[in-house]
Amino acid sequence: MKSIAALQAVVTATPFDGEPSDAELDAIETEMPLILADVEWLDAVIKTLDRPVSKLDERRVRRARNRVVAARRDLTNRATVAMPGGAA
Repeated sequence: MKSIAALQAVVTATPFDGEPSDAELDAIETEMPLILADVEWLDAVIKTLDRPVSKLDERRVRRARNRVVAARRDLTNRATVAMPGGAA
């Protein structure tokens, strides 16, 4: 049987402290409108799972889905504007 003790230093060279980095926190903050829109859409869909769907439910799901699409559009537009070397 081979021992992997010699490889252990490579595996544990950078200990994980469990906290997100500043870059990861910035990315989460940038994507927060999309995350909140996704949660709202999922809540609307979950409410319709155990009962017949009414016109109000259809409208609620449609509006929440439209907010998700708008948030994705805004996030994509912000990312393409901020990227260097984009189309002129």
